[in-house]
Order: sequence, then structure tokens, then C-alpha cells
Amino acid sequence: MPKPAIFWDPAGLELDSLGSNSYLRSTDGDTPYVSLSIRMLSVDTPETHYPGRSKPARSDEKLAELASWIQEGAAPIDDGLAAHLQPKLETGRAGTLHGEQGEAAHEHFERLVEEKLTKPSGRKRRVYLKSGNEPFDRYGRLLAYMAPNYTRAERDEMTPLESASFNLLMVASGWAASFIIFPSLPKHSDLCLFQEEGRKAVEDGLGAWSDPLTLTGYEFRMCVKLHTVTKELMQGKKLSKAERLRWIDRYCCDMSTRGVYSPQDYYRVPAYDRIFIWKKDVNEAVARLNLSPEV
Repeated sequence: MPKPAIFWDPAGLELDSLGSNSYLRSTDGDTPYVSLSIRMLSVDTPETHYPGRSKPARSDEKLAELASWIQEGAAPIDDGLAAHLQPKLETGRAGTLHGEQGEAAHEHFERLVEEKLTKPSGRKRRVYLKSGNEPFDRYGRLLAYMAPNYTRAERDEMTPLESASFNLLMVASGWAASFIIFPSLPKHSDLCLFQEEGRKAVEDGLGAWSDPLTLTGYEFRMCVKLHTVTKELMQGKKLSKAERLRWIDRYCCDMSTRGVYSPQDYYRVPAYDRIFIWKKDVNEAVARLNLSPEV
């Protein structure tokens, strides 16, 4: 039998859920349903495991060591960001606090899901999913907003916050930091709610914001990476500029002023006003969002 005379090797995307999660059911001979892991868009909760499967508490000593290196001027970090982070790192329990907050955030999410997906009859609602501009992350997780699948009649009787996605509700609770990344922005009305509810959570000290030493999820991951880079420098390893700065690579814009900030200046933007932009997307974001650089 002759072999095909054409060659096509699609890049595709391997989904983690297809290899490890459960087959649920099928509706016909070519429509199976499988479980699918989701990374909720525009939010970031404290970690319960990082790096890898390690508990955050295992990073306590590393983060305290990083604080001392920052104090000595050995870490490749700008002075302003150093001043923002160092008090949170030098306690000796930055990882422990982060892990405790991660567990509390998980517990709150579980309660929220139980509450919002339970109908007055006791039966369970289905969920509504809306993906972003980029449907999957590098781990094969669906990037999406997830909300209870209310009926039209139910939504007509609810406020926008009452019918909001779990993404937004976690920000409103203070157990998730707003983590909006261009180009997967929520629609304008939801963006306004993310900003408003995020501001209330920060100013009222809700959830993780009750502790001034809180590191957001992205800050905790960033500091673990900065420790690795700084340790290499302390050991005498020669690193290029790109290698020295591989711990931080997202620009940040202020959704209220449209100012765009370099990666190490994100802290100058209120947490609830931040929109992050990957370096490769900066030019497109500047054009589409009419941004201007901040000095």
C-alpha cells in the first residue's frame, strides 16, 4: 500500500487532563466527555504548592536569605521594588504565611462553589465557562472565566456581583489578587467590577489583604525565582543581563491612567489597577489600549 504523499505534522497542544484525569461519559460514538483542568483567568490566589509540589513553608529560609542579599545589594533588583518586598521576606515565615493563606483561599473557594452551585431545591447547577483570547496555557489547562449557569430569569433578578464569575467573587473576597493579563481581558463591565471589588478588598483588608506582609501569588513565585538567580550570582556564576532578570518579565499598565510600567515598577500601580503584559505583547497592547510609558 502506498504511503501518503503529503507531510503534515501539527504542533497541537497536549492537554494534561487527557492523560491523567477521568473519562466521564459519552453521548454518541465520537463525543466522549473527559474532565478538564481549568486555570481561572484574571485572578491569582496564594499558592498551596510551589515550587513544584513543595509546600510554601519550605521556602521560609530561602526568602529570609533573599531578604539579607537584598539588604546587601547582592540581588539584581531595583531599589524601589526591593523596598516593597524586603519587609515581607525578612520575617523568616514569608512562605509559611503564604501557604496558610493559600489553604484559606482554597477553603473559601470550596465554600463559594458549594453555595453558588446549590439550587434552592438542593440540586446542583451546571457551570458556565468562557475562555480568553488564548484558550490554553503551557500546561494544557483551559484558561477561562467560570460562573454558575443561572437561568435568564434568575439573572434578571440579580445584581452584576450576585451573578458574577467565581473569578470575580474570589477577588471580591480578598482571597485572590486581581491578575489580569493582556490580551485575555474581561469585558469592560466586568473589568470595572474587577477594579471596584479589588479596591474594596484591599482597602477593607479582606482575606489575604488583612496582613500587610502578604505576598500575592505572583510575587511569591517571583521571589522564589529571584532567590535562585541571586544564589547563582553569589556562587560566582557569570550571568547575562537576560539571565539576571529571568525572574521578572511582565510589564504592567495602570488601567486607570493607561500608564505602562517596566517589570520592576509594577508595585507603583495599585494591586486592583494592574494589567500585566508579556514583553512580546507590549507593542500590541500599547497600540490597542492607547498606553503611554511612565518614567
